This record gives sequence, C-alpha cells and structure tokens, in this order.
Amino acid sequence: MKRLLILGGTGDAVKLANLAIDLPELVVITSLAGVTSAPKNLVGDVRIGGFGGEAGLIAYLQTEQIDLLIDATHPFAAQISRNAAGAATKVGIPRLMLIRPEWGRSPEDNWIEVESVEAAVTAIPAGAERIFVTIGRQQLAPFASLTDKWCLMRSIDPPDLSMPLPPGKLLLDRGPFSLESERELLREYQIQAIVSKNSGGDATYAKIIAARELGLPVIMVKRPMVPDGEIVTDVAGAIEWLIDRGC
Repeated sequence: MKRLLILGGTGDAVKLANLAIDLPELVVITSLAGVTSAPKNLVGDVRIGGFGGEAGLIAYLQTEQIDLLIDATHPFAAQISRNAAGAATKVGIPRLMLIRPEWGRSPEDNWIEVESVEAAVTAIPAGAERIFVTIGRQQLAPFASLTDKWCLMRSIDPPDLSMPLPPGKLLLDRGPFSLESERELLREYQIQAIVSKNSGGDATYAKIIAARELGLPVIMVKRPMVPDGEIVTDVAGAIEWLIDRGC
C-alpha cells in the first residue's frame, strides 16, 4: 500500500480524496491548514493545522512514510506550495500540483488587474463608494483604510476579532453561488465595484458574470507564481497520475 498526502484547501482537494480512497493500493491522508471550516464530506484520514514550515513538512513526510504528495491547496497559498516543493525534493518523493485554471478575461469584463491585495485597495475607482470584497477573511486588514467607503465582506468564517475592518457588513457564506443570487446580492447592497482574487473554478465565478452584466469594475488580484513541477488542472488528471504510479 502506498501512502498519499493531499495538501487540501479547495473543493478539488475534497473531490480528489473522495475518489482516490477507492484506489486499491492507496492510503489517503488530507491535510488542512485550518483557516476555514473543514468540509463535512471529506473522507479518509484528515489532519488539521500547519507543519511548521518546510522542515516540519519534511519531518511529517518521513515520520508518516508518505510515498506521494499532491498539492491541491488554494492558488493563493503560495508559501505552503513552496514548502511542498522543497520538502518533496529533499525527501525524494513524487509531487503533483492540482491547480484549477484561472478565470479568463472576457472583452465585456471591466477588470483592473493588480499584483497584490494591498495594490487592490489603492486601485478601487474613486467614484466607487460601495465595495464587495471577496478575498477571504485573512487579508481584510488593508481595507480598513477605506474609511470613506462601505464594504460588503464575504468569507466562509469570521476574521480574527483583533483584525481592523472597514465600515460595512460581514457576510458569512460558502459557495457555490448561483448567478441569480449574485445578481441579487449586488443589487441589494448597491455594489459599485468588486475586489476578487483570480481563484478560478466554478464555485464563485457567478459574481464575475454578474459584474459583467451590471457593468461593474472588478479589481482582480493576480495569482502568485507557482513552483516548478508537474501540474494537472483537474481531479481526473490527478487520479490518472496516481494510477500511473501503481495506485
């Protein structure tokens, strides 16, 4: 039996674990950082919490005798992906990155592309006073400087109580979101601009379509660079990779 460690954090990671567990020669372990509530339908062994950097991950891989590593973290979880690349190389085990394609820009989209969340704050058009901020809970602090604007902030879990927030409302919800509900949300709160990360996938893409239909600008944070290594863009490709390795 081979032992697979999935670094989770996306819906694709959950789908992968649920399919991989049926492979006859494989033990599946999924690791979650714990920054959001764990999915209820995740099967197999699950660990929650960080590893303590690259060195901690190396120790875990060795102690648990991990044979294969799949990085299925969020496209913006750059540090854990770098740690995974270094640890897998030093331990000498195969590593795969499961990265969903990023959203493509339509000619009808009004995107303002920026390199970071901090840059997104300064890129918000001056005339936009009601902002929909959909970047998760961990990077809301830079928006606290927007004292002259109102922000609708959506995340799965609430931010830390010590984190400064801008004026506005916190909305706790988990995708997928329908186009109809996203249209209604933008209209109900009279949103004039959206801040989003280019996460890709279908679960939250409806807000991009709704913004396109309503002619709203989207301040789009670009993805960070990923480490060198083998990449697949869907769960089927990851399962094929496992099968090719005797699972």
